[in-house]
Amino acid sequence: MSRLFATRPGDDGLPGPERRLAVLALILGTLMAVVDTTMVNIALPTIAADLEASPSRVVWVTNLFQVVCAAFLLVFAALSERVGRYRLYTAGVGLFTLAALGSALSPDLETLLLFRALQGLGAAATLSIGPALYRSIFPSRLLGSALGLSALVVAGGYAAGPTIGGLVLSVANWPWLFALHVPLGLCAASLAWRALPREAGRREDFDWRGALFSVAMLTGLFVGLDAAGHGVPAWQVVAWLGGSVVSAMFFLRRQRRARHPLLPLTLFAERRFSLAVSASGLAFVGQGLAFVALSFLYQQEMGFTPLQTAWMFTPWPLAIMVVGPLAGRLADRVNPSLLSSAGLVLLLLGLAALAGLDAEAEVADSLWRTALCGLGFGLFQPPNNREMMASVPLERSARASGVMSTTRTVGQSLGVALVGAFLAAGAPVQATLWAGAGACVLSLAASLGRVGLAGRAQREARRAQSR
Repeated sequence: MSRLFATRPGDDGLPGPERRLAVLALILGTLMAVVDTTMVNIALPTIAADLEASPSRVVWVTNLFQVVCAAFLLVFAALSERVGRYRLYTAGVGLFTLAALGSALSPDLETLLLFRALQGLGAAATLSIGPALYRSIFPSRLLGSALGLSALVVAGGYAAGPTIGGLVLSVANWPWLFALHVPLGLCAASLAWRALPREAGRREDFDWRGALFSVAMLTGLFVGLDAAGHGVPAWQVVAWLGGSVVSAMFFLRRQRRARHPLLPLTLFAERRFSLAVSASGLAFVGQGLAFVALSFLYQQEMGFTPLQTAWMFTPWPLAIMVVGPLAGRLADRVNPSLLSSAGLVLLLLGLAALAGLDAEAEVADSLWRTALCGLGFGLFQPPNNREMMASVPLERSARASGVMSTTRTVGQSLGVALVGAFLAAGAPVQATLWAGAGACVLSLAASLGRVGLAGRAQREARRAQSR
C-alpha cells in the first residue's frame, strides 16, 4: 500500500503525501453511495410498515435512487469538464449528505422518495467521475493499482451493506440508516474540497439537448428493464423501451452534430477503449444474472432463508476484495488484457459450475463455486478498467469514467431483466446461469481481441518513461 503514496521523479498526478487525503475523500464518497442501496434494501419491509405503504410502492425507495443515479452518469461526467471535477465531486457529496438527512426526517413516503431522488443525483455526481479522479491523483505507472483499490472499496461496500443495515435495525429504527451518512458525508465533502486536485473548467457550451436526450434514453432503458424483471404488463415494458430507443436515435444524431457533444463518439474509435467497454458490459450482464438467479436457486430450490442466502453470496465480494488490488498492481506490469481474459475464464468456469448445482447440493459445494466467480471477476475488473482509462487522452478521462459507470449499470440491469424473462418463460434457474456463462464467453472474445493492442501500448509507455 505504501508504494501508492511514494513519489518518483517525473511522476504525474499529485505528490505522494497529498494522495492520502484525496484518496480518503474518494473512498468515503464511494462507500456511501455503494453501501446505500444494499443497506436500504434490508429496511424496505420496515419502512413499508412504518409509513403505511404497500410493498409495490416502497420498492421505489431503492428503484428511484438507482434510476436517477444511472440516468445522470453521462451528464455529470460531461459537466465535470466544464465546472471542474473537484467542484462537482464536492457538490455531489454535499447533495447526497443533505438528501440523506432529508430522508431520515421524512414523515411520509412521498417526501422520502423526493429525497431519495436527490440522493441519486448526488451519487451520480460522485460515481460518474471517480475513476477519472483516480487517474488525476495517481501517476500513470500506478493507475492499475489505484483502480484495484477502487475495486476493493466497491466490493467491500456491497459486502458490508446488508450487515450494516441489519445491525442498525437491530438497535434503531430505519431513519438512522440515512442519518449515518451525515457525519461521513460532511467529512468526505470537507476532504474533497481540501485535497482533490484543482483544475480549471473549460469554457465551452454545454450540450443541454444531448443531456436531455441522454436522461430520457437511460431513464426509459432502466425503467423498462426493471419492469421486465418484475412481471409488469408487456405493453408498459415496450412503451418504456421504445421511448428509450427513440431518445437514443435523437441522442446519437445530436452527438454527431454538436460542437461540444455530451459524449464524443470519437472515444469509441479507439479499439482498446471500445473492446474494454464491450467486455465490461457483458461481464456485468453475467454478474447481474448470477446474483438474481442464485437468490432464487438458494431460496426456492435449496430452502435457505433470506439471511442465509445473503451469507451464501459473501465469498463473491470477499474474493474481489482480496484479488482486485493484486490484479490492479499486476496490470501496471503485465499486459492488462491477458489478466482480464484470465479472470473471465475463471468467472466462466465458476458460473458453469454453479449452473450444475442441484437442490441437494451441500453448502460447501456452492461456496467454492461462488468464490471462484469472485476470484475471476476480481482478476478481470481492475485491469479492464485500467485499459478503459489508459486508452483515452487525459483530457477525456471524465467522459471515459462516465461511460465506465454507465456500462456497469446497464450490464447489471440487463442481467436482472434477463432473469425475469427466463423465469417468466418457465425456464429453470440453472438455464439463467448458463446464459450468464454465455455472456462471459462473449466478454472473453472482446477481451482477447485487444491483447495485442494492449501489449503494444504498454511497451510504448515503458519506452517513453525510460527516456
